[in-house]
Amino acid sequence: MFEFDTADLPPFVQTLLDYAEQGKDLALGWLLSPAAWSQFALLVAAYLAARFVAKRFVPKLEGLLLPPKEAGGIIAEARRFVTIFFPLSLALLAYLFTGIGESVTRSLFGSGAVIALGKRVFLLLAAQALVKTIIKDSFLKLLGKYVLLPAMVLYVLGLLGPVEAKLAATEIGAGNIRFSLMSLVRGLIAGAVLFWLGRWSTGQSRQYIGKQEELRPATRELAMKAAEIFIFGASFLLLMNIMGINLSTLAVLGGAIGVGLGFGLQKIASNFISGVILLLEGQATVGDYVELDGGEAGTIVKMTARAAILETYDGKWIVVPNEDFITTRVVNYSDSGSANRYEAPFSVSYDTDINKVPEIIEEAVGKLDFVLTEPDGPDCELRGFGDSGVDFCVEFWVNGIDDGKNKFTPYVLFAIWNALKAHDIEIPYPHRVVEIKGQGRLENL
Repeated sequence: MFEFDTADLPPFVQTLLDYAEQGKDLALGWLLSPAAWSQFALLVAAYLAARFVAKRFVPKLEGLLLPPKEAGGIIAEARRFVTIFFPLSLALLAYLFTGIGESVTRSLFGSGAVIALGKRVFLLLAAQALVKTIIKDSFLKLLGKYVLLPAMVLYVLGLLGPVEAKLAATEIGAGNIRFSLMSLVRGLIAGAVLFWLGRWSTGQSRQYIGKQEELRPATRELAMKAAEIFIFGASFLLLMNIMGINLSTLAVLGGAIGVGLGFGLQKIASNFISGVILLLEGQATVGDYVELDGGEAGTIVKMTARAAILETYDGKWIVVPNEDFITTRVVNYSDSGSANRYEAPFSVSYDTDINKVPEIIEEAVGKLDFVLTEPDGPDCELRGFGDSGVDFCVEFWVNGIDDGKNKFTPYVLFAIWNALKAHDIEIPYPHRVVEIKGQGRLENL
């Protein structure tokens, strides 16, 4: 056999070899110990008992807890939430029964190392089932796969404590801030979980606040923003506490951020304050159709801390900074069920008795189901005498915007055309008199 001096190996390899040697000695000791074999037998018995209970009673309990599909409410949702953890029943029951067996073996033999290892293995199986079967969110599944399961493997092997101690003993720092690697790892894990919880909580709060129809749209949007700021602010403070960072050490960083806001980030700060003003005053909110001085026009579909998102009728999204709503002229058509007035121009021939035209057109346009009678019904007015005919225009009120999916004016023009044709009123077209020199006559074209 070849022999080599382990002193020449790196410290990390030496540590692994020491653990391997300890594991070999422990395994040989268990193989030759009657107490270890009895504990192994208890492990098998605990697993069989857990399998029997999980197969016989758990389905019945699940049937009792699971509410009907049409059932709603908090209690029904809570019952459904509990039932999604039933795939863990086998591993958790085995863990419970093994714990009972461990107390028995320790009282009889004074030791229970084998059964304690088995209990940790069952807990690892429960964690594996949780990540594989129950967790559906992609982020949480990734976190469980690369954080929870490796930590559980170290726990089963009894290496979790030494690894934590090594990470806690290793410190890193940046200026006045110093923290251990354990704090960094804990902060990364806690930060990922808190960010996910914050995002989930924000979505839930937005859904709940959005259903409060007794509040004005601007008030609802402001409440959503306030809830979002509160949730992520609380998450940040909690994360700093978990990492063990004193918030007073962040004073220099806060001063640097203040200087940045005064120079490079002043536009962002201006847009944020403008967004708060818009939400407080309610001059423009989600659902309104607006047109800005720069020509941007569309329905506000979302208002963020920095900008408002306008959706045009051809499906494009326009990002407009909140500051533009404060510093420029904005036309708000208030497309949330409000009435707007539009005009439809037309002309009739000079041979027409124009005194009859207003009555004919107002009656025809008034029959259209989308034309309102309040605040005013259709109003046909004489506008002038053109080159080819007499110019009229009919004004009408409708709910909404005359664009996109609601094209009101074309239907009004069709009604005008049909009404004029029904009364034999001619719609003129341009006439020109052309003189051809040398021919001595005029051609009327």
